[in-house]
Amino acid sequence: MDTEPDGTDAAADDGRALVRRYYDALDEHDYDALEAVLSPTFSQRRPDRTFEDREAFVAFMRDERPNPDTSHELTSIVAEDDRVAVRGRVVDDGTTLFEFADFFELEDGRIDRLETYSR
Repeated sequence: MDTEPDGTDAAADDGRALVRRYYDALDEHDYDALEAVLSPTFSQRRPDRTFEDREAFVAFMRDERPNPDTSHELTSIVAEDDRVAVRGRVVDDGTTLFEFADFFELEDGRIDRLETYSR
């Protein structure tokens, strides 16, 4: 682990910031920014489907998302080196639709793999 003089972990801080940009891009419908934070080899696995590449994931989020007017409220972010875990909830107009846990693997400053669990 690479720590800064103040005791913080620079890689973990970068990972947290990258993941926050991911959620901001989703919530703001900024699909260029979403594509920019994902590696070309990005994949996501979640209970209802799997996306094997960045283009399919971005196209789904842009054109096929069942409820695009939701937002992500993050309740915790834990990061170490090239891994980030997030717990949160998807909210629509103040109502929680479901809770989720996302597990990110980062590579070269981008999100390379995402495992999503929800309840």
